[in-house]
Amino acid sequence: MSPAEYLLLVNERLLSDPLILRFHVRRERLTDVSGYLRARLDFLDTSWLEFSEYFERTPDNAIEVVTYSYHWGRADGTLIMRWDNTPHHPTLDGFPHHVHDGRSGEVQPGVSMGIFAVLDYILAQSSVG
Repeated sequence: MSPAEYLLLVNERLLSDPLILRFHVRRERLTDVSGYLRARLDFLDTSWLEFSEYFERTPDNAIEVVTYSYHWGRADGTLIMRWDNTPHHPTLDGFPHHVHDGRSGEVQPGVSMGIFAVLDYILAQSSVG
């Protein structure tokens, strides 16, 4: 899969996801081997997701999300959850992947994430779907 094909898949999901009211792509860059996407999504329940992904095509033509941040917030700006792999919690299992939980204020171990997994998680938390 090329980076352009990956972006098309992301775009299709953003256009078809039943929770997304609207979205705005803030920045997009593409080469033959990599890409970057930053966007904001507004959900029907008034929460929102600001996210960025830098991704690369692997030697076997898959797409790997190399760096990411997915910040899910309420309309008043408070954090619901943030998934990222910034390497600033080296003692957590799964380093550098981690989750900031807005309910508890804790940082928890995480796993590698991508926009599709994050949207699936948010959809599972909602009454839509």
